[in-house]
Amino acid sequence: MTVVPAMPTVSDRVRSLHARMTLEEKLAQLVGFWVDQGGEVVAPMQGEMASSGRLEEATEHGLGHLTRVYGTRPVDPVERAAWLWAEQRRLRTQTRLGIPALVHEECLTGLAAWQAATFPTPLAWGAAFDPELVQEMGALIGTSMRELGVHQGLAPVLDVVRDPRWGRVDECIGEDPYLVGTVGTAYVRGLQSTGVHATLKHFVGYSASRAGRNHAPVSAGPRELADVLLPPFEMAVLDGGVRSVMNSYAEVDGVPMAADPTYLTDLLRERWGFDGVVVADYFAVAFLHVMHAVAADLGEAAALSLTAGIDIELPTGEAYLAPLAERVRAGLVDEAFVDRAVLRALAQKEELGLLDATFEEEPPTRIDLDSPAHRAVALRLAEESVVLLTNDGTLPLSASARVAVLGPNADRAEALMGCYSFANHVLAHHPEVPMGFAIPTVLEAVRAQLPDADVRYAQGCTVEDEDRSGFAEAVAVASQADVAVVVVGDHAGLFGRGTVGEGNDTETLELPGVQRELVDAVLATGTPVVLVLLTGRPYAIAWAVEGPHAPAAVLQSFFPGEEGGAAIARVLLGLTNPSGHLPVSMPRSAGAQPYSYLHPTLGGPSEITSADSTPVLPFGHGLSYTTFERTGLVLEPQVAAGGTFEVQVTVRNTGTVAGTDLVQLYAHDVWASVTRPQAQLLGYQRVGLAPGEHATVRFSVPTTRLAFSDRSMTRVVEPGTVELWVGPSCAEKETTAKFEILGPVHVVTSADPRVVTAEVLRDVPGTPGAAAHEQERPVSVP
Repeated sequence: MTVVPAMPTVSDRVRSLHARMTLEEKLAQLVGFWVDQGGEVVAPMQGEMASSGRLEEATEHGLGHLTRVYGTRPVDPVERAAWLWAEQRRLRTQTRLGIPALVHEECLTGLAAWQAATFPTPLAWGAAFDPELVQEMGALIGTSMRELGVHQGLAPVLDVVRDPRWGRVDECIGEDPYLVGTVGTAYVRGLQSTGVHATLKHFVGYSASRAGRNHAPVSAGPRELADVLLPPFEMAVLDGGVRSVMNSYAEVDGVPMAADPTYLTDLLRERWGFDGVVVADYFAVAFLHVMHAVAADLGEAAALSLTAGIDIELPTGEAYLAPLAERVRAGLVDEAFVDRAVLRALAQKEELGLLDATFEEEPPTRIDLDSPAHRAVALRLAEESVVLLTNDGTLPLSASARVAVLGPNADRAEALMGCYSFANHVLAHHPEVPMGFAIPTVLEAVRAQLPDADVRYAQGCTVEDEDRSGFAEAVAVASQADVAVVVVGDHAGLFGRGTVGEGNDTETLELPGVQRELVDAVLATGTPVVLVLLTGRPYAIAWAVEGPHAPAAVLQSFFPGEEGGAAIARVLLGLTNPSGHLPVSMPRSAGAQPYSYLHPTLGGPSEITSADSTPVLPFGHGLSYTTFERTGLVLEPQVAAGGTFEVQVTVRNTGTVAGTDLVQLYAHDVWASVTRPQAQLLGYQRVGLAPGEHATVRFSVPTTRLAFSDRSMTRVVEPGTVELWVGPSCAEKETTAKFEILGPVHVVTSADPRVVTAEVLRDVPGTPGAAAHEQERPVSVP
């Protein structure tokens, strides 16, 4: 029996336009064209899958997408805008239907274009625990894109970190699905507030690959998918209103996601009600033939993807043009599936205003892609994301100290940026081209903050190689200093060009190259050492945080972007009080992976195994230059399943300087029909406090935050006892409480609330005896 796909609801205008289209014109709307595709490898197997041809020939019947017009090679933005406007006018006036192309770009750490601002990488967003600021960043990125005629951004990444060996960890927000969902949804809201469509990726399961290897098979069970990997996407669809989704390269239990209607259609569209467009990750359609071997040729690959629910083939049209046309004409693919995708594509263009755009207005002749507003947000987010892991009192540094700044990442701008930054993604192929924007290194920023101090530098070694010839100089410089700041970590790149990033997976979680040896050599001088980790993943650094020979202090920064050097310098000198917290556990070893703080009882240490998976530092850990006390966790003793309960806790700054605490609310479902995590983040809230000041944080928590898939794979809230606590991390229960969820079992629907809100109550000066309420930023963007 042939299944005829249901057609999407579209406007009369779109339906009329579709009715006029030939098969060739329909298929043209379902593919991209990569204008600048050349020798630079910026996508997996790009060289093997590349197609050639002139743009004029390729657009004879129209065109769906223009692929990375600004983001494939360094081009002057104003000159490229003039070219783009002219090309859009040509499509408008010289193709039969006159439909402009949709332009998409990467925008994970800012618009991936020459001279554009580079913000912190998503793992730093997670460390900041600040959705509101991420939303502000998203709006700035979207504004730049819209000015340049870009309509769709290929971000955010909502993969939940499952194994730090995976190279793409720096593109992810964290290991907790709620943190990923709230922060990712904020980014979607920010970007789309400017009229640019966000694209969720990678739907779904990509980050759960075996042994942390890119494109490796995924063995996640349906419950892990439903309860850990899918919730961030669900939040961004239902709460964020995202307009585009990109498939995962993964094959889950033998079925490639690019050919699985269970997720792309049944779940995404029929259960969640998503009515936007699904785009293929680059070459994912062809990969069904060349990598997964579930399609005998490109035509069969096209048929599998199209019928599963992928509307647009990116970056080009290897499969959805001639091979798909051949199968449609042979009666092997119902043209109704083509029609379904075309209607969605045209509806998206209508929503973006492309069906009305004439491009008769002049393109921008001046544009600032790195304005003071960009840099201000970049600095705030970088500062909030720096995590103080340990400190014996050496930090903050004295302004009069003699400082040695050492290490391979101390004076390297590229070390501040992630894999999908334009610099590391594209400019690495163009070493003759300048960066195009200011990005002070850690060394330059420290010198700028200490203009009269004695600040000396030695590289010591590089990130990757085993050359120790620079150790002697580094040791000599350290020996003459009051304190040595040693900056080590990663170099982000793609497919073997770097230590972290897409295709740069690792079998070990030791620092790359001989960097640990360099740190040991500097420690041996007896000079106090402050270790700064500039990385895209958490490394196994028990040696640096435990024992008598550890550095005096350790800072973790996850690729903090163009203002990252300044942010780190400000934290080192106490101009900024660190407030970042770990969005991922700091692993004990590579052999303990995969590990998640969301483990059940059997996932933790026990007497029946000699292998210890306990992380060196737990999820949520982060120190400050002040201290905080959390007390008085109170709530009602009972709540109905499916209801909402209020939780209240008091936090006080017990130190001598102002600081920001991250109030973290955790839960443990004591008894359930399936095993549950020992700790689960329910909600969080940043609270700034002056010395001695206190505030009360009131969380409003829907019981659906405790929902899970039962034995029948129905998402439910079960009755039972729940333990709650607030503490400085998932592992520390500073103030605790218990309550009972009362039956009957509540079956969760899409209409149920998914997010926690928080209210901060303070005593406002000038109102003695009165309880003054101050509403602060919510835990997510409801």
